[in-house]
Amino acid sequence: MTRIGQGYDVHRLAEGRKLILGGVEIPYERGLLGHSDADVLTHAVMDALLGAAALGDIGCHFPDSDPAYAGADSLALLDQVMQLLHAEGWQVENVDATILAQRPKLAPYLGGMADHLAAHMGVELGQVNVKATTEEGLGFTGSGEGMAAYAVCLLTKE
Repeated sequence: MTRIGQGYDVHRLAEGRKLILGGVEIPYERGLLGHSDADVLTHAVMDALLGAAALGDIGCHFPDSDPAYAGADSLALLDQVMQLLHAEGWQVENVDATILAQRPKLAPYLGGMADHLAAHMGVELGQVNVKATTEEGLGFTGSGEGMAAYAVCLLTKE
């Protein structure tokens, strides 16, 4: 059996927060605002994985109303998602993700993001692709108000 999943997440940029994407801390004057570490990339990947397996979304597994997830490391949450997938017999074949951000320039960090995600999903680096794009100054990402990420994945099980 083969399933495709799609994930999307968005967070506002705010002063006094670290900018963490794909588990990589990126030097920048603002970070993403959220209940957890607000790692928009990892959140989109988790939603794609959960969606493909028909296991809901990150909001139902890690609600922002639960103080246990305040400041949570999103890669640790990804580990829990992978436990759910493996318990159901699913294997990750590939993940492709795009970060939408006007600034900062993310190209130097994309490889590290892919490395972290692959390691936490238990797959080879060649099965994970992370890219970034600006929106030419348009919309909330283009104006620098926030960042968004899209992810798609392919899961299989016998």
